[in-house]
Amino acid sequence: MIFATLSLNSYALSIPTMSLNNHSKEKLMPNKNQSKTQKATFAGGCFWCMQQPFDKLSGVTNVTVGYTAGHTKNPTYEQVSSGGTGHSEAIEVIYDPLIISYEELLEVFWHNIDPTVKDRQFCDIGDQYRSELYFHNAEQKQVALASRKALLESKKLNNIETNITQAAMFYPAEEYHQDYYKKNPVRYKFYKYNCGREKKLKQIWG
Repeated sequence: MIFATLSLNSYALSIPTMSLNNHSKEKLMPNKNQSKTQKATFAGGCFWCMQQPFDKLSGVTNVTVGYTAGHTKNPTYEQVSSGGTGHSEAIEVIYDPLIISYEELLEVFWHNIDPTVKDRQFCDIGDQYRSELYFHNAEQKQVALASRKALLESKKLNNIETNITQAAMFYPAEEYHQDYYKKNPVRYKFYKYNCGREKKLKQIWG
């Protein structure tokens, strides 16, 4: 990850059945038997940049940055960032499905990544920076597949390289990476600006 720009925004895309601006207003009827909170795991390149847009969502109770889907146990940042562990930088989102749905989380995810590239995001290159959706149950898998299909059918993108796979062991990253955008706002903004993340997101999503 290149060290540490503009405040992060979520960019709106008209995808059937989804509305980014109404995540707390219109939702599918929740299953009365579902637990109070549920877990969602997303990889979208630099995990610093993925934490901020989810942190501010109503219904999200916690966001942890970390590593997942690799073969190295208890990986360190140095190991993952150098490649070869199979892990991606990722975020683990704990949310209340009575307030925000998984569909709405997916919309935020899509609008904060470049789904058209493989094994990279913006200036960060390597499979550790891939975009990937990790489902925790059959329902999440079905919703994620439908979301990706709807995005393709919307003709907003020519291709989508984002994989949808079974969630694996999630290893929280070192403490200094948690809430990095709050702890180191200047370095965080400098990184995002020089990585071209905001500029590219605007080009993709408008």
